[in-house]
Amino acid sequence: MKRQGHIYKDICDIKNVRSALISASKNKTKKFAVQNALRNFEENANFVRELLVNKSYIPNKYYPAVIKDGISGKERTIYKPKFFPDQVIHWCLINKIKPLLMRGMYHWSCASIPGRGPHYAKKACEKWVRNDYSNTRYCLKIDIRKYYPNINKERLKEKFRRLIKDTDTLWLIDAIIDSHHEGLPIGNYTSQWFANFYLQNTDHFIKEELNIKYYIRYMDDLVMFGSNKRELRKTLDRLRTYLKKESLSIKDNWQIFNVSKRRLDFCGFCFTRDKTFIRKRITKRMRHKYCSFQKRPTRHNAAALMSYYGWVVNSDSYLLYKMYYQKYMKLYKEALKLCY
Repeated sequence: MKRQGHIYKDICDIKNVRSALISASKNKTKKFAVQNALRNFEENANFVRELLVNKSYIPNKYYPAVIKDGISGKERTIYKPKFFPDQVIHWCLINKIKPLLMRGMYHWSCASIPGRGPHYAKKACEKWVRNDYSNTRYCLKIDIRKYYPNINKERLKEKFRRLIKDTDTLWLIDAIIDSHHEGLPIGNYTSQWFANFYLQNTDHFIKEELNIKYYIRYMDDLVMFGSNKRELRKTLDRLRTYLKKESLSIKDNWQIFNVSKRRLDFCGFCFTRDKTFIRKRITKRMRHKYCSFQKRPTRHNAAALMSYYGWVVNSDSYLLYKMYYQKYMKLYKEALKLCY
């Protein structure tokens, strides 16, 4: 692939900075830092542009926060960057290198990519599992161990140097990569794009070297289908060796199973040969939110239930629809209107 140059002048362009400031503030306008940045919009846009033009940008320290992942209670540490100027500069960069990252991206690489969410992955899995029984007889499902913290920063920089030859753009990328002490921070807008880019070569290795016909990746969750269990074990061994070169390793909870005898749990859905269900954990969250709404019919609870409705209508979950939506849809919509 031909390396790209002359990107930095577009990153520094005042129109790009204004667009980045607006995009970074989306759904955050109630925060004081965001309000302050938007209040002096032109002044702050010019300030960010000067930081980029003079290459005087120094990333600020992150604010660590421990969050619990829904009803499972799994704790994750995220690192929040300052809104101004850090998040704005992250958007300035991604706005202009996104086409380059997308150019070599595998078609079924999902997560943190516009238009490629869980429902995008769901359509692929349903199509393969229902239409080609012989080549989806067995499934290999693996997860990369602590993916974000274990990304090798020097190797990531090398990958960018094979893609981009503009030294100024590489300086900005290096500054963002080096701003965190360990791997990539979960919380940066850049991290999700960098993380997907880091595994691009792995995607091509699986498709072109291992010759896996049906393969899909949702960030660090990889699912491969095959007709032979022994061949999938060989695939696992070769992939494990390949990932060592990328300073990554596979979790011990990898699975190879018969798709006809066991559901595939992936992207919040559970797939069988003829039906698609919602993961139990999501169903529990929906039930808890429904109970909360019965006690307190607030806009927040109604909005959450309406978001779960997207899972229900995109799966074979008529009983859930009947229990939580058929009689209550009007109430949810009224709660949404009353609280505006």
